[in-house]
Amino acid sequence: METMVAAGTMTSVQETPGPDITFRSDMTVELIKHAASDADVIWAARVSTKGEQSLADVDADPARSAGLINFLMRDRHGTPFEHSSMTFYVQAPIFVFREFMRHRTFSYNEESGRYRQLDPVFYRPGPARKLVQTGKPGAYVFEDGTIEQHDIVSRTVEDSCRQSYAAYLSMLDAGVAREVARTVLPVGLFSSMYATCNARALMNFLSLRVKSEDATFPSFPQREIEMVAEQMESIWAELMPLTHAAFERNGRVCP
Repeated sequence: METMVAAGTMTSVQETPGPDITFRSDMTVELIKHAASDADVIWAARVSTKGEQSLADVDADPARSAGLINFLMRDRHGTPFEHSSMTFYVQAPIFVFREFMRHRTFSYNEESGRYRQLDPVFYRPGPARKLVQTGKPGAYVFEDGTIEQHDIVSRTVEDSCRQSYAAYLSMLDAGVAREVARTVLPVGLFSSMYATCNARALMNFLSLRVKSEDATFPSFPQREIEMVAEQMESIWAELMPLTHAAFERNGRVCP
């Protein structure tokens, strides 16, 4: 860009480049560690009738006890499903985490904007995201948006996030503390956390955060947290296939 600084004189001025902003419409879920198998349910349940002899069932073949797992799920004997552990690493927008943390049976540790400069990664709804809410509170559905609506969402989100992150950096550059500068950042900013739970807590989460036609009690989760929950369920189904099958067979009701 050129600008006039004196009569008849031109000089070049370099525009200051803005920060590199990343926009995402997906979520990240990774299993970090686990101690979770269908056998955990079996030995935990059998201690009630076998006492110390239940120790022999720690390495039992869970497939031979699929009926027991289904019985426990059907009759809502929930505590045997608590003797497992899964730790997930999740990247998602802050507004997803605020919904997530309503589930107080999980343990959480989230990255902190007090102690590190937050990365410029923001959520932008993808083209498959339904945009229009139709109906009254408690009885509404979401419908596809028009091309024009998707366009204004994308443009507005991008412009707002770029402006807010530039304001965040300007305060940091001026020496303002990170915990103060972050106040301008939107809830669409991506954060990361570890979330640890047992199978019973996870079933409670899934019963509320995944919409399923097979559920005894229908749920209506926000799509973004459902995207996280779907990935968690897929991982859990591989770790504890008999428990997951019983969960589905019995209407996706947390025992």
